[in-house]
Amino acid sequence: MFKECFWFPAPEDFVLLPNEVHIWRANLNISSSTIIQLRETLSVDEEQRADRFHFERDRVHFIAARGILRTLLAQYLKTSAPHLQFIYSARGKPSLKDSKITFNLSHSHGLALYAITLSQKVGIDLEYMRDIETTQLAKRFFTPSEYNTLISLPIQQQKMAFFQFWTAKEAYLKATGDGLVGLQNVEFSLSLDKPISLFKIAGKTVESWSIQQFIPQLNYMATVAIETKAGDIKFWEWSN
Repeated sequence: MFKECFWFPAPEDFVLLPNEVHIWRANLNISSSTIIQLRETLSVDEEQRADRFHFERDRVHFIAARGILRTLLAQYLKTSAPHLQFIYSARGKPSLKDSKITFNLSHSHGLALYAITLSQKVGIDLEYMRDIETTQLAKRFFTPSEYNTLISLPIQQQKMAFFQFWTAKEAYLKATGDGLVGLQNVEFSLSLDKPISLFKIAGKTVESWSIQQFIPQLNYMATVAIETKAGDIKFWEWSN
């Protein structure tokens, strides 16, 4: 079961209430002139990271993803995008210096999603549902319970379920700042008639987190993990 989402044009005023989570969708395949403009918003270290990409497509998508992030956050904070200062956790998760706004981003196959909220941990993951060896990867990265759930499903449903588990795990670990470390320590419960739910962390039952899954675009899967029970989730479309 997935959360229904309707993508609305950007609001005139970027107002973020305490109980809200704003999710933005953006196409990273944009014009060269827009890429030039977005690059000008990046910090020196972000430009250096962009220049280390071997393939031009990857470099452009990185510039677009980070530039759009800066543009969005600047509008919430009523400031200019180049003036934003990010600080980074030990594992490289960015956050805003001296701000209650928390955020996370994910991009895949030319599409990006941004989750923005206030004073709580949030993580988002987006995956293009390509054809892969789902059972082999599940056996390596999933818990025994998750693996058994996956292989018990009809073959035509296994790819969807795999990406439900995968994006849920990544979204939670991104929210906590642990990255991809400990995938097998995060266990989710999934059934055909109920939304996916966070079940256990390192064998201990967890109840406080909210896990919301949705289809942002055909052939994509997305999950947002929120530290507390989800309030009002709004879906916005970024356009240049």
